[in-house]
Amino acid sequence: MMVLTSEFYRSQPLPYQLLLAGQSMARKILNRKVLREEVEAAEAAGKDKKTGEAEAAKKPKRKSRAKEPVVVRLKLFWGVFNASMKRVALYEFTQKKQAEQKAADLNQGGKQNHIVLKVKEQVTQE
Repeated sequence: MMVLTSEFYRSQPLPYQLLLAGQSMARKILNRKVLREEVEAAEAAGKDKKTGEAEAAKKPKRKSRAKEPVVVRLKLFWGVFNASMKRVALYEFTQKKQAEQKAADLNQGGKQNHIVLKVKEQVTQE
């Protein structure tokens, strides 16, 4: 096992000394004009070879796998509920007076309070 001493660290060049000596630390400085010319030359060479292959290699676009939304139809009713929110009776939306009368009758007969609330339920297709 090698023991690192202060002499070892003194023998290693510091980062700024590398820069002064002309060596780069992390990355190479790129000449963008030269790179651009290389890319253009490669594209020109690639077009000559791949024009026929590129058209044949294109894959058809696949269809979406998303499911179509299911249309759910809801209908509004009046529901008579007891104090523990259990539905006691259900009436058509046009029969609000009958629902309120049912709730009033149930309130007089016992200790529980009954209320009338709107209820939305699914309409089944026939």
